[in-house]
Amino acid sequence: MKIGVVDVDTSHPQNWIPIERELGHEVTCVWDGGAVHPKEYVEKFATDHKLTVCTSLEDMVKQVDCAIIHGCDWDTHVTKAQPFVEAGKSVLIDKPVAGSVADLKQFQTWVDQGARISGGSSLRFCAEVAAWLAVPVEERGTPHTVVCGCAVDDFNYGIHAYSMLGCILGAGAKSVRHLGKGVQRRIQITWPDGRMGFLIVGQGAVWMPFYAQITTERKVHQIVADNKTLYRCLLQAALPYLSGQTPPPISFQELVEPERWAIAARLSWQNGDAEIQLADLSEKDSGYDGADFAVDYRKSRYPKG
Repeated sequence: MKIGVVDVDTSHPQNWIPIERELGHEVTCVWDGGAVHPKEYVEKFATDHKLTVCTSLEDMVKQVDCAIIHGCDWDTHVTKAQPFVEAGKSVLIDKPVAGSVADLKQFQTWVDQGARISGGSSLRFCAEVAAWLAVPVEERGTPHTVVCGCAVDDFNYGIHAYSMLGCILGAGAKSVRHLGKGVQRRIQITWPDGRMGFLIVGQGAVWMPFYAQITTERKVHQIVADNKTLYRCLLQAALPYLSGQTPPPISFQELVEPERWAIAARLSWQNGDAEIQLADLSEKDSGYDGADFAVDYRKSRYPKG
């Protein structure tokens, strides 16, 4: 495919482009909304990666088969994806896909209408978890209680832990409950058959790796994800689908269930740690504010303004 890069807010674009090219795709152009970096940064980014700079998203639509949206303000993902979806182009959305039920519903509607959309956290396709799942169930057992965690923040980074849990236990959870905030937030996710996942996310004293402890009726297994392989795992899973060569690696509904869990967790701690039934989530429930996150992210990169 010919790929266009939408927003260069984070370190992901510069790390993904070489992998995308190694996988046989042509990364051709970039457009940036200016949420984080000044124009000069974008121009240098384009030069360094041999890209042309588009003057608008509509300009990019004419030049590419697929857009990869890296904006750290997840509240803009729907608006930025729309011109590509309407033109029949594929879209990969960097994590988190969206921070509200309404935006997740819009993406699902487009997928139901035939749009090719993928993305999310690379932990959903974690090689270490995939290797564990490939072990015969007779040997490893069936997971019944899983703990996943990471640090940094509740959602932008926390979504990785939610997605790692989704990779291990799959979709179909029924409820989410915040269990209180100690050093980090602790969250319980329950499945209808009694399986449980526990998440430890949010700001900690130091950076922590992505980790999981899986308990089955046969064994206890511990995983720490290798950061060096994560991006490739996601791109190898998503790009063949986005180019029309394969079915989606997983359904879109399953892909974004971790975002729904995270929204429910926030709703729980806003309501005295009440148990939130996922079936009851609605568009009126407030989610995570992408614009606020983008402002803070810019300040962390440019503390002097």
